[in-house]
Amino acid sequence: MSAMSHDYADVDPESALKYAVQHIKGDRAQIVEGAIEPVSPTWAHENAADLIREQLGPRLRELGLRAGSGNLDLPGSSNWYVPDLAVVPAELAKTEGALLPDQTLLIVEVTSDSNGDTDRTVKRRRYAEYGAPLYLLVDRQEGACTLFSEPGKLGYTRVEGPYPFGTPVQLPSPFDLTLDTTDF
Repeated sequence: MSAMSHDYADVDPESALKYAVQHIKGDRAQIVEGAIEPVSPTWAHENAADLIREQLGPRLRELGLRAGSGNLDLPGSSNWYVPDLAVVPAELAKTEGALLPDQTLLIVEVTSDSNGDTDRTVKRRRYAEYGAPLYLLVDRQEGACTLFSEPGKLGYTRVEGPYPFGTPVQLPSPFDLTLDTTDF
């Protein structure tokens, strides 16, 4: 019996990697600069994300928006992110596949000991490059929140903060909402 021969020359490595991460059994995973990382947040991490979701909830319903942690694809790169929270129009929230960062209105990442540097640098740069209009970094190790806006190919051109936890953070239009960061 002879081994079957396969020609993988036509396989796009980016597509293959993103297909693989979507079919990992068990926990969710993301790809950051080509490295597959499991997504397994702690309760303290989830607490911060949930407090933001609760504060945003009533305003999101008024605006016809939804919040979740669905997959974000960054085409042309080896990145496939699972944000802690992304706000999108209600119609896009019905999408089965991944969305693009420029389809969001707000992305929130909450740092953990294991991924703080990724959220502070890599994801901030990539979200800006891919047009995410607002990026809120909740840095639990530093005890501060920073809001990034006005994205461009070289990064965000507007930075507000870092604000120590307990300092209100004003989210601009369309949210026009002040976040209470006391219990993060």
